[in-house]
Amino acid sequence: MTAKLLRSAACALLLAAAAAAQTASLAGEIAARLTAEALRSDVSFLASDVLKGRPTPSPELDIAAEFIAAQFRRAGLEPAGDEGYFQTADFISYTPDVEGMELSFEIDGRTVVPDKAAVALEDFAAREVRGAKVLKLREDDPAAMTALHGEAARGRALVFESRSTGTAMLALRAALQGSPPPSLIITLSPSPAPTGYGPRLVEASEPVTVPPYPMLRVWDAGVREALAQAREAAVSLRVPAPVSTPVKLRNVAGVLRGSHALLRDTYVLLTAHYDHLGVSPAGSGDRLFNGANDNASGTALVIEIANALASLPARPKRSIVFMTFFGEERGMLGSRYYAGHPLFPLARTVAHVNLEQMGRTDDDSGPRVGQYNVTGFDYTSITEVLRQAGAELDVQVLKDAKRSDLYYSRSDNAALAALGVPAHTLSVGYTFPDYHRPGDEWEKLDYGNMARVARAVALGIYRLADSGEAPQWNKENPRAERYIRAREKILAGK
Repeated sequence: MTAKLLRSAACALLLAAAAAAQTASLAGEIAARLTAEALRSDVSFLASDVLKGRPTPSPELDIAAEFIAAQFRRAGLEPAGDEGYFQTADFISYTPDVEGMELSFEIDGRTVVPDKAAVALEDFAAREVRGAKVLKLREDDPAAMTALHGEAARGRALVFESRSTGTAMLALRAALQGSPPPSLIITLSPSPAPTGYGPRLVEASEPVTVPPYPMLRVWDAGVREALAQAREAAVSLRVPAPVSTPVKLRNVAGVLRGSHALLRDTYVLLTAHYDHLGVSPAGSGDRLFNGANDNASGTALVIEIANALASLPARPKRSIVFMTFFGEERGMLGSRYYAGHPLFPLARTVAHVNLEQMGRTDDDSGPRVGQYNVTGFDYTSITEVLRQAGAELDVQVLKDAKRSDLYYSRSDNAALAALGVPAHTLSVGYTFPDYHRPGDEWEKLDYGNMARVARAVALGIYRLADSGEAPQWNKENPRAERYIRAREKILAGK
């Protein structure tokens, strides 16, 4: 080998060694700054009983927002909102008038009136229905659901027997698409209404759209028993106009400015939602939904990753926006609001990574230690950056074959992805024993694993922000096609 070749080889080895040392140094710097104790401190406050489950809207949600802003201030982030660290959003809260409601059933010639304490109303318009004949449905009766595509539902009171309204109610609504509407829908349940029934939140600048039929949940035992034995039944309902109240909701946002003269005006977003479900309006025992894993855990990661990256000796080339959203549990309100009112241009936002359920390792499908999932795993090149960062810190970045694509549109990444921003949601698990239950408390999180995963996420975020190459949608994946078109429109200024 010639002397020139030897020198070239030696230089290459030195550069590789320097790059490896730099990588190890960066990972070590991040690991030293991200501790289980700091994460536990954040979650134990956000998920404490004092904050009453952080429902949207509530004074307790406002306290959580102030806490997050204080942590961003501690980290030295620049305020990114219209009021310091707050992006304020004006909404109108429409509260159903359950006390003024009149609901009665005519069942085989006798009148049955439910206890109003055992009725939840999901509506925000004055309504009146008289003598609508009952059509009983069960979630385990697909033939009856299929029949709704015809005339079966027209003008009827659909009484839907279900133990859990989520997926089954989506199926019912899908069955009614394009068919003559019913007069109303009543869900019969053996248990009180979950949180989520109550005030309807509508952006103040948006027109109020009224659903074609009212929806109620009834868990009155007398009504359930009478309807179970009924040969024929009818329903009458009168709903007064709801009470409307203006409310101010807040996303919390801070920015770590990048170091590159040109790339600092491009942005990587790291987000999580900080709200949860509040307190159940009825029932016995513990009715407080603390929301430790969902999603005080994701919020804690945003806080502590911000603190870790802001204290590094060298900043990445691009700017990183750290943000927590309100109202995910009310229909992803905060992320949808941001998508419509971005603080930073979407055309210059190169990546969005959202965090959900980062603390529990007892997933319903088995233990989840030293790993995390990515929704829409192969939709963008972001995943490969995260995977490589995870490998350096012995954390696996995985695709859940059954749920990766299914959950892509079910979290706060969806609103920005729909506008073309490459975006994903990360989670240690998708479901766990206390999901959307009062048992989701801070003592049950695995903070050692949470810190381990947080370090891998932080390294991945730094790499995304420090790269000269912006992430791209995967043109080989047909599922990414709609997002590619949206990105092209944003970049073209349309």
